Order: sequence, then C-alpha cells, then structure tokens
Amino acid sequence: MKRYIRNYIVGVSFLLFFLAGAYSAEATFGPDSWLEYRLNDKNNPVYDEDGTDPLEAVTFETGDQIRSTPVVIGDRLFAGNHNTGEMFAFDIKSGELLWENQAPNWIHSEMIYQGGTVYVGFGNRFFENGIRGTGQSGVMAVDAETGETLWQTETDGEVMPTPVYHEGYVYAATGDRHLYKMEESSGEVEEKINLGHIVSMSSPNYYEDHIFVGGGAPRPYTFSAVDVEEDTVTWQTEMPDAFAGLDDVPPAISEDIVVTTALEGPGPLPLKQVYDNSGAVEAYKELVKSLVGNQKEYPEHVMYAMDTNNGELLWKKSLGSGEMVKNNKSGAPMIYDGRVYVGSPITETFYSYDLQTGEKQWEFRNTTMKAPPVADDGVVYFTNAEGYVHAMDAETGEEIGRKELGGTLAPSGPIIMNDTLIVGSQDSNVYALPVEEIQGSSDEFTTNHHEEKSMLSFVSVVYGAPTILLIVLMILGVAGVRMFRKKHHNK
Repeated sequence: MKRYIRNYIVGVSFLLFFLAGAYSAEATFGPDSWLEYRLNDKNNPVYDEDGTDPLEAVTFETGDQIRSTPVVIGDRLFAGNHNTGEMFAFDIKSGELLWENQAPNWIHSEMIYQGGTVYVGFGNRFFENGIRGTGQSGVMAVDAETGETLWQTETDGEVMPTPVYHEGYVYAATGDRHLYKMEESSGEVEEKINLGHIVSMSSPNYYEDHIFVGGGAPRPYTFSAVDVEEDTVTWQTEMPDAFAGLDDVPPAISEDIVVTTALEGPGPLPLKQVYDNSGAVEAYKELVKSLVGNQKEYPEHVMYAMDTNNGELLWKKSLGSGEMVKNNKSGAPMIYDGRVYVGSPITETFYSYDLQTGEKQWEFRNTTMKAPPVADDGVVYFTNAEGYVHAMDAETGEEIGRKELGGTLAPSGPIIMNDTLIVGSQDSNVYALPVEEIQGSSDEFTTNHHEEKSMLSFVSVVYGAPTILLIVLMILGVAGVRMFRKKHHNK
C-alpha cells in the first residue's frame, strides 16, 4: 500500500513537472497581436506574461537608423530602418536574425501585426506637386514567419504614420490628405476618405468605431475623427494658431479624451524664461528690444485635450517656448493612471499633466526629447536625443535612475515587455535591458539648463533694479536742477 501511494505521488509529481515545463516552453515573450501605433489607445505599450523573466541586456544590430518603435510579437522582434527601408525579424530570446526584407522607401512606420501578417507603411518626407512623399509610397503586407512580401499597395502620398488594423481592414493616413482603407488579405483599396489635410507622422488611433488623426497643410491645421462604420469624417477641430507639429504627433486617448500637441506662434520668449535661462543681462537686453520692437520670435509648444465624441476643446495648456528644432518638432503624449506624460523638444522638459483638468503635476528639465514615454509599476521612462533613458517616479517626478544607451533615442519610443525596456536608436541598434538596470543606474548626465529662479528674484532683479536706478537718476536729476537754479539765483 505504501509503495502504491509512493508511486502515485511520484507519478503525479512527474506529470505536474512535465505540464509546467510544457507551459513554460509555450510561454511567449510578447503579445499575440499589435493592431496600432504603440499597441494601445493610451500609447503605453506594456505587456507582462506570468512567469516570464526579463531579458538580460542585449543589443540587436540592424543596418541603418531606427526611427520607429520596435514591435514584439510572441518571441519575435520586428524593426525597420529609416533611410534604407530594410526590415528585420529577430528571435527575441536568442538574438538570432530570422529574416530580412526591403521596402521601396523609408520606414518610419511601426510594423503592426495580425493573424500571422506584418503590415508596414513606407514613404519619405519630401514634397512634390503639393503632395508629401516622393518616389514610391504605400503599405506592405509581409508573412511574419518567412518575411515574404504578400502584397504591396501604393498610395499617392507617404505612409510614414503607423497604419491601424481593424476588423479585416488596414487603415493608412497619408501625405496626399487621405485615409486609405485596404482589405487585409489583398491590399485592395476599399475607400479613400478625404481628410483635406496632409498627415506627416501622426499615426492614427482607433477608439470606439473611430480613427483619430492630426492634419497639417493647408492651414488651419485640423484634427479629424473618422467613423470606420460609415467611412466618413464625423468631426474636425481647427487649430487656427498651429503652424507645425499637429500633423506629426500620434494622439493618445483615454476616458473619452484625445490628447495631442502642436506648435503655435511664434512669439517672443517670456522675460521670466530669458532670466531663468540666461540671467539678468540678457533679460535687460530683451526688455530693451521689446521697447523698440526688435525681439527674436520662438515657437510655443501647446497641448490640447478634446472630447472624442464631438471634438470640443476641453483644455489647452502651454508647455512653454523655445528654440525651433529640426524634424519631429512636437512631443508625443502618453497616458498612464489618469495623467498625460509628454516630453517637449522645444522647452527640453518632461511633463506630467492631469488628464481631466489639464493641471500640471510636475516637470523635469532635461535635453531635447521627441519620443513618447512608457510607464509601468508607478515608474515612467523617457528617452532623449543624447542616448539616455531616465526613470521617474510617475507620481512625484523624482528621478529614480538614468542609463546611457547610445545614439539618438528619438523619435522611436521605448516599450516594456516583461520588465524589459526595449528601444530603437538612430545608431542602428535596438537596445533591450531590464528596467531594474535602469532604476539602479546613475550614469553621469548634465544639461544646459540653469536652475529656475523664483518670481520674487525675477521681479526684484529684472524690474526692481532698473526701477531703483531710474528713481536714483530722477533724484539726481532733480537735485542737479535745483543746484543749477540756486547757482544762477545767487548770481
């Protein structure tokens, strides 16, 4: 009897061990679909599989710049090259290169995935005859297993934004002012929905039977919502003061609120900002220039929140003004736990705002940043153009850690798969490392920002000192006049 019980226990234990091993072998590293830009409406691509450990730090090498977010499906990592249009698939666990393919033009789009097929947009930013995109532009469908091209559909303008997959169709916003609706298995164009505005890199976001996308020229820049059931534009909201960025920024959506950014102006820098950045002497110079109308003008970075149902502007906040940057001029927002997180390439500052009210929660001055951040377990991570990734307490804005990776980490944004941060760089590499390694690092990093001075200091130095000097001069002037009169009176 005892032998029977012992054999039974051994047999059950072996079966459980076998099943656990089989489950572990079948567990994949990433999700089984990736239907839109950065995986979800909030633009916060995070995935966790129970029992899956993070990767050890590893670098995946490609042939050219990476400017689109790497995508992980199952045990595969997909990445595309900006200038050459090369596409790569890697085994994410072994690092093995599985296949390569070639698009006819730049790849700025992410490779979305559904049902064994990868879809990717291609095209460039150059203009010809009022259309953005020269040479070939369009969308490719590629077999995710073999890398074989299944179909290729050309569009009149570039497809630098990431397409959206929804219920058998691939939607692509283009540089020819349209939203294309393509059949998933053939690429046949079912509809061309006229947006009326060029879409540069504003990857469309699908939310509750609508696609939301930002548009540029012709002015006024306009944000659109398209009904995918009716294939019509439901509403459009004009941004009359915007002159750049709205057509570049992929919107983020949560709680029936869609958030995006743009550049307005330009106009002179606020005198307080000049004082903070350059000191009293430069502030005095700007004060004089303002009196004679000779001030230099700078763009203002602005964030908008709209009602997804009707396009009503719920709130609008200025992130500040600063020097214009080349390409990717406006930061891409991400939503996490009721807050909007966004980095500004104009002010070189990272921000947290309340989604419902637009109230600023905190800010962190850094350097040029253009990529959307990612957040998980109360920590938000952002990357910058100097090759660093920073880990911040999402609630307080306290810096937890920073790690130098390499190249320009923009505009490709980081993703988190099983506590592994993965990000593409313009140095041609995809970097993957455990988030704990970032939080535990304090690599040396310095910024050009001066410490922000108090309002009392600003008023007393910039306005108080000149006022006191003016009063002194007036007193001396009055005293001089009296002495002159007294002297002549005595004569």
